[in-house]
Amino acid sequence: MSLLEIDDIHTYYGESHILEGVSLEVEDGEVVALIGRNGVGKTTTLRSVLQLTAPRSGSITYRGEELVGKRTHEVADLGVGWIPEERRVFSQLSVTENIRVAVPKGGDVDTALELAFDTFPALAERSEANAGALSGGQQQMLAIARGLVGENDLLLIDEPSEGLAPQIVSDVAEAVQNAAREATVLLVEQNLPLAMDLADRFYLLDNGQVVEDGEATSGVTDDERIRRYLSA
Repeated sequence: MSLLEIDDIHTYYGESHILEGVSLEVEDGEVVALIGRNGVGKTTTLRSVLQLTAPRSGSITYRGEELVGKRTHEVADLGVGWIPEERRVFSQLSVTENIRVAVPKGGDVDTALELAFDTFPALAERSEANAGALSGGQQQMLAIARGLVGENDLLLIDEPSEGLAPQIVSDVAEAVQNAAREATVLLVEQNLPLAMDLADRFYLLDNGQVVEDGEATSGVTDDERIRRYLSA
């Protein structure tokens, strides 16, 4: 049994049919990348898992438990964390305070801070700085750290390199790699070389359907079939 199993889901925004029978699996300990052009359903897949935009049909199971029909907070309570594209850190709070507020009620704050700072030493160096003063890459590290200390076994990470300068993208890659040592990751990423560097496997979406999947290797970036889907 896979950690996460998505089976033939159909998800709509109003009358717009966004996901048209998406199926995929994520094994415990993997990094799986969802790739594809803008608007093909990658983020909607993550939102479907979280029940933020619940599928009208199909099944999503996490550790064998059906998620469709649950409330979003119930999905989160099972150990599914979301790092959205916008990062959503509290800019006026310090790095330490941002991490503290992400610790579940009754959780060990000291242990959470140790996990966050061991995973991301750059954050330890700026622990008292306001999150709004961090670089884009450091803010992404903080967003991922908040997901980790939320005691999540599965992290849904949406476009971590979006809008960042090329020289900062390497920081984001390191952040995702560090997070993957602590949790399973389902990653949405448009930067194909970055996605292939980070992932174990990939699924290519086009027009709300999985059209290709396989092992994530450097050769994928040169595959003409895949490049046509990404550039169409």
